[in-house]
Amino acid sequence: MKIWRNFAGIVVAAALSCPVMTVAAQDAKPNAAENTDVSGTVLPLAQLITKTVHEAWVASGRNEDKFFALVQQLAELSARNRGITLPDTQEAGVKFGGWIKKEGRKDPDQLLYAVVDRAVRYVGKTQASAASPAK
Repeated sequence: MKIWRNFAGIVVAAALSCPVMTVAAQDAKPNAAENTDVSGTVLPLAQLITKTVHEAWVASGRNEDKFFALVQQLAELSARNRGITLPDTQEAGVKFGGWIKKEGRKDPDQLLYAVVDRAVRYVGKTQASAASPAK
């Protein structure tokens, strides 16, 4: 999907340019919560939903593609639960990634799902309004 490709670049730039996240990640001591399998691109939702922005970045192995896969997984869950369809446009991808970048920088200790959910609501449109005929 076009929105995901555009969004990926912005989220990656956000994760890499966030000084709080990168400094904290370098200083963090490994623990059991961070010893996740980064060979795959997704985590079980039960684990992923409880991760902070910083923890998700560390769990991705500080790999942009894997971090993007985690964000995409959460975005799909949020959109499905809220009945929202994300537009498949470059503008929507830029808007979505910009929102995550801005909110992730504010507080890397907040849940990543909360950030993604707000971005989905910010960018998305409800399926009901998308399905209703234009008047």
